[in-house]
Amino acid sequence: MIPTPGGQMAIDMTFPLWGLAIFIVWTIAVVILLLTVRIRHLAAGGSVKDFATPNDESLLWRLYRVQSNLVENLPLYLGVVFLLTVQAVSGTVVDVLIVVYIVFRIVHSLIHIAGLDPRFRLLCLVIQFGCLLTLTALAIF
Repeated sequence: MIPTPGGQMAIDMTFPLWGLAIFIVWTIAVVILLLTVRIRHLAAGGSVKDFATPNDESLLWRLYRVQSNLVENLPLYLGVVFLLTVQAVSGTVVDVLIVVYIVFRIVHSLIHIAGLDPRFRLLCLVIQFGCLLTLTALAIF
């Protein structure tokens, strides 16, 4: 912890907190991309109804699903960061797991956006959940 100019204590930026910042920035970037694609879709005469039409061939649908998936997974990661922070758990293992989690979170999104084989997304998801489970165990025990 470091003192702030107002005399309050601030927590140093740790790998988990940097991971959270990257997660948030990535989510915002995907939302901006989704909005751009939606605006282009509407400008080209597309319908608003197309936004909720499941179609894995559609970039619009894939971006919508990526954005939804990021929003669904953010609370899980945020909870792990909270546990690690309040328990003051840190170290090389934590740092590596955070980096692996964030990298595979972004790769998961990119695979989905590109419309690649969903088995690759599943592999990324398994790796991410393995990281979250291990980080949770480290924070609790």
